[in-house]
Amino acid sequence: MHTGDTFTYAEVGATRRADLRSRPPRGYRAIERRVRIGRGEAAWRAAAQETLRWGIQRRSGIEVAAPHEGPLAAGDVVLMRVPLWPRDVPCRVVYTVDEPGGAGEPAVRGFAYGTLPGHPERGEEVFLVEHDPDGSVWLRIRAFSRPAGWIFRAAYPAVLLMQRLSTQRYLRSLSGRR
Repeated sequence: MHTGDTFTYAEVGATRRADLRSRPPRGYRAIERRVRIGRGEAAWRAAAQETLRWGIQRRSGIEVAAPHEGPLAAGDVVLMRVPLWPRDVPCRVVYTVDEPGGAGEPAVRGFAYGTLPGHPERGEEVFLVEHDPDGSVWLRIRAFSRPAGWIFRAAYPAVLLMQRLSTQRYLRSLSGRR
């Protein structure tokens, strides 16, 4: 299946912005959620490894066809099969994060993906596993999106509900609560 070579939005990388929640790109809706998923070095390493192998999505009931079994990398294109959706959902990894932390800053690992032609939305989502200096481990999800076409705009209340449910499943995916 040809998924197109370019992202479906111009604001590639905008999930890195600190003010994304309060100032999303024009015409987009932004979300940010954070949940504690564990404690300690072992929990952080396991959650980060799972995240970098599409574990959040897979544990949330999404089938992921990735180009390889190793950790994902910027540029990787995946096709996701979402329950109750009749078509594959194409995405491309925009960037990965591997920050060691220190000096009171958390260690952070994760990645962002953006939408490609054929995806029902336009935008980007980032999944970050954070290991705070106090030992707590967190999953942070940040995203901005809007419907990809008129049919999705017409069904926007249902799209928002599906997005909210998906985000909740993502947040529970690494905590052991499903």
